[in-house]
Amino acid sequence: MGLFSSSSNNYLGIDLGSSSVKLVELGKKSKEMQLVNYVFSEKKGVDVSQQLNDKEAEYLVTLIDKMCQEGEVDGKNAVATLPTSSVFSSVINLSDVSKDELESAVNWEAKKVIPTSLEDMVLDWKIIEEDKEKNNIKIFLTASPKKLIKKYIDIFKQSKLNLSSLETEVFSLIRSLAIREDSNTMIVEIGTINTDISIVKGKIPVLNRSIDTGGYSITKTIANSLNVSLKRAEQFKRDLGVTSVQSNSEEVIPKTIMRTVNPIVDEVKYMLNLFENKNVDKVETIVLTGGSAFLPNLTQYLSQTLDRNVVVGDPWYNISYSQDMKQVLSEVGPKLAVAIGAAMREIE
Repeated sequence: MGLFSSSSNNYLGIDLGSSSVKLVELGKKSKEMQLVNYVFSEKKGVDVSQQLNDKEAEYLVTLIDKMCQEGEVDGKNAVATLPTSSVFSSVINLSDVSKDELESAVNWEAKKVIPTSLEDMVLDWKIIEEDKEKNNIKIFLTASPKKLIKKYIDIFKQSKLNLSSLETEVFSLIRSLAIREDSNTMIVEIGTINTDISIVKGKIPVLNRSIDTGGYSITKTIANSLNVSLKRAEQFKRDLGVTSVQSNSEEVIPKTIMRTVNPIVDEVKYMLNLFENKNVDKVETIVLTGGSAFLPNLTQYLSQTLDRNVVVGDPWYNISYSQDMKQVLSEVGPKLAVAIGAAMREIE
């Protein structure tokens, strides 16, 4: 059931994850964005960044339809997100280029930095900085695989939803997590399978990397270490995090989790060094999101290890909702951050 009154002007944000599908419906009333509904399914997802066969595409269509029906979702306009790891992005500099020559110059530079044929990609770009005295233009460039975009279009067409727009996940996160334009922020999205790490400067993701370590890796390592089921290990992870637990006179849980988290920590350190050695500015804050951002004591552990301000992002920051739902929404917020930001795109 919807949490607020439904309207044809509501927008759906849909995040097709590799292990789950999340949907958030937002509306607007008296200039306030309001939560209308949210639904997510963690039974099974499909990795849309990989080649989809007809059966997998049909499954996604059926799952989206079922979620809309069971969740009593009325909105038909949807914004969907492309996996950050599947979209190439880069900041390029152009000098002594006139406005008439700009598009051809961007395409020429794109050929140099995009590691695949431009015929297979959809290019998008925008000017992020212009120095008229030096006649220099800084461009933010993105390239998305045409096959991936076609998959999304086909899935939503069959789902009878109006796909208003597609955007890369990181832009949805920048929006929902209220990343400030005047700061340098790192977003660490710890998903089930992957962790996506982005450094955002002026709301532009200038550095993006993805590693094959996520919440499932942590759960599986705990299960193997303690010889328990994945379900039990998941509960251990949620309840205990990096706190101390004795098992056979050893601190099994903390060391186990820290070993699994270390690849993420190492990648974060690498990206911080890469960015700060190249730029005068420093990354001020690290914002955690994704399903495993809730891991108890993770923010404290990362703050001490990295000597940075580390926080769990609040994607409901700009959204109005019933205060009776506050505790539940705070728990599911990190999982829904991408979908929330996607829905906000057309509501703002």
